[in-house]
Amino acid sequence: MKRHTKKTYTHQAYDVKLASDPLIRRLADVVWLGDSRETLRAFPAGIQGDLGYALYQVQLGQIPPDSKPMRTVGPGVYELRDQDERAWYRVFYLKKIADVIYVLHCFEKRTAQTEQKDIAVAKERLKRLNEQQHTKEKQQTGRSSNQRKRS
Repeated sequence: MKRHTKKTYTHQAYDVKLASDPLIRRLADVVWLGDSRETLRAFPAGIQGDLGYALYQVQLGQIPPDSKPMRTVGPGVYELRDQDERAWYRVFYLKKIADVIYVLHCFEKRTAQTEQKDIAVAKERLKRLNEQQHTKEKQQTGRSSNQRKRS
């Protein structure tokens, strides 16, 4: 067999180049709030696959084709959508914050209108998440000011 290059593609230098390539992005973490993960797992297999792939695209920093902002829930909240012959399936998520995607709520619906109870659940989880983030920031700023006082 004739070799066309001096080094094969599986050479270590090539592997190192791949590992350090800035175009290869680190996947964002996904945090599931409430029962959203269990609800998504109860969806039909095809729907799970489609919505799972859409979440993967979000992890990569891409915008899935069937995603739209959900301003009624809050700023930065988006909706992933899928359907089959039985129902419509939705995933509300908060876009990346410090390389984390927060899945606020997953649900299925049988009418075109999103029920207020589903919007209320997502709003409540977003509110709690914002409170947790605010508390965490306060604690971190408190620690850094205490460290400065000790120095």
